[in-house]
Amino acid sequence: MNPELCKQALAKVGNPNVLVNLVSRRVRQLNSGGGGRNRPLIPNADHLGAADIALSEIAEGKMGFEMPDETILVAEEKPTKRRKKG
Repeated sequence: MNPELCKQALAKVGNPNVLVNLVSRRVRQLNSGGGGRNRPLIPNADHLGAADIALSEIAEGKMGFEMPDETILVAEEKPTKRRKKG
């Protein structure tokens, strides 16, 4: 894999874990053959490997993705039991 393409793609995605998932899914699509979405979205991809094609597509904005909104989880407060006096 080309380290420069990795840097460019990571700048677009922002999260290295998400980048790994995007690249691995796209590599599987490219390697599965067939037509349509399995063809490279960039011109002159003959000299590149599948991972470099996926990174180039991400860096050039040819592949879209959505990051979920960040949700802050708060522990639910349980009501305290009162002791009876007596």
